[in-house]
Amino acid sequence: MDCLVIDLTHGGVKIAISLVKTKKYDTIYAYDIYKTLNPIDKKMLDVYGVKVIDLETINKNIKNLTVVSPIHLPLSEEDIKKEINNPNINYTFLNHHEAVSLILDEWCEKYPEILKIEVTGVKGKTSSVFMLKEIFNFKNPLILSSLGALLYRDGKKTTLKKNISITPANIKETIDLAYKISNPICKIASGEVESENIVEYGVAIFESSLGVTGIGDIGLLTNIAENYPIAKNRLNAQKAKAQIFRCGLIAIEKETLDKYYPLEKEKFKNKINTFSLENSKATVYASNIKYSLNKTTFEVTYANLKTVTNDEINGSFKITTFAPGHHHVQNALGAITVSLASNITEDKIIKGLENYKGILGRSSKKTVKNSLIIEEINPGINTKAIENSIDMIKDLENYSIIIGGDYGITCEEIDEDKVSNLLDSYDLDLTLTGDVGLNIFNKMDKKHSYVKNYQDAINKNIKKGKNILFIYRSNYKELNKR
Repeated sequence: MDCLVIDLTHGGVKIAISLVKTKKYDTIYAYDIYKTLNPIDKKMLDVYGVKVIDLETINKNIKNLTVVSPIHLPLSEEDIKKEINNPNINYTFLNHHEAVSLILDEWCEKYPEILKIEVTGVKGKTSSVFMLKEIFNFKNPLILSSLGALLYRDGKKTTLKKNISITPANIKETIDLAYKISNPICKIASGEVESENIVEYGVAIFESSLGVTGIGDIGLLTNIAENYPIAKNRLNAQKAKAQIFRCGLIAIEKETLDKYYPLEKEKFKNKINTFSLENSKATVYASNIKYSLNKTTFEVTYANLKTVTNDEINGSFKITTFAPGHHHVQNALGAITVSLASNITEDKIIKGLENYKGILGRSSKKTVKNSLIIEEINPGINTKAIENSIDMIKDLENYSIIIGGDYGITCEEIDEDKVSNLLDSYDLDLTLTGDVGLNIFNKMDKKHSYVKNYQDAINKNIKKGKNILFIYRSNYKELNKR
């Protein structure tokens, strides 16, 4: 059995080398579809015996071939077979998520005591991860998120890698980085470390954009706020994120389950917990929500909630946390559902969410010269996210809204027509900024201010004594460099 790894841009190099180490395949081939392979990675592939080829030049004597590619690959299975042009090959197709699950089989078997949580969804992934971080802080969480690979030990953060994507291959990268920092070679050589397998974390929380690997004891699907297309319209968010049902237990927004996964709802009913702000029939339900820009309170009721120890639990309690809008409470509910399913006590959940203050560069607030600024900065901001944010503050007085952003940040581009129509439906004190803001400005019927530089737009409104809702489509680390 041989293996072909397609796409060396989105973690394919890591996957190819890791598959070599599993010794499950005779030969590993790699196809650099986007022509992005750099000399260092090419050398690494050479060292491990991975053969970089074009599809049409692959060994014609292959009988059985496993093809590994990302779920968003523009080539279909039939396209790949046509390019290889060998009718004698027996194919097996795996996406990158499935390959990483295969790669991590040994790690999962070796450390069953580590609680593994996978998080995906269209909106709210990163916020949910860091809510979970606060709740699970006593377990020294290992985290892969769009804000980096992080290890928390006794409340202190160690950044394993800052600029790292949430592609599935980087789950393996995060685990490897945590191993290296806990088992430094110099200490092993000097005898200071007794074991080469020290693991300092009791929970691993992995964020992924287009589905999950399935290694999670619990998988969280936050929502499908927009069912955007991928892979040249062959697939969409719904189909990619259906991989969540591979996990041991599933926490999923009830509205998403009912709308997009009616078949899975029945097939996997014995391992699904739902959460909702709207439907009291959900496993976990929020009621009596009292919103505030500083802190929001709500009551949580849960019934027949399935846990990792195969129990069913019931109860209710009150939460106070940073959740100034509907979508923030939804994120908190998802984190609460995962935590209850993990047998975390109500007291720890309450305390953890009290400690959650938002995320710098995502959803957070700050005060500058008496102006309160609510920031919603996200590379995946879309129409629904903008609507949620505006609804959060639209009834407050003395507020100005600044909307803008950058292009080419994620595979999902923003729908300018939908956004412009949405903004036209409101009566807003609005300023557009950045490249995204300019295009929206030009498409709107109502005319508002346009300021090219977002900081100039913020300063202009601070001088007016305005409070500000700042919605910007960008990576915070890039925004911070400007």
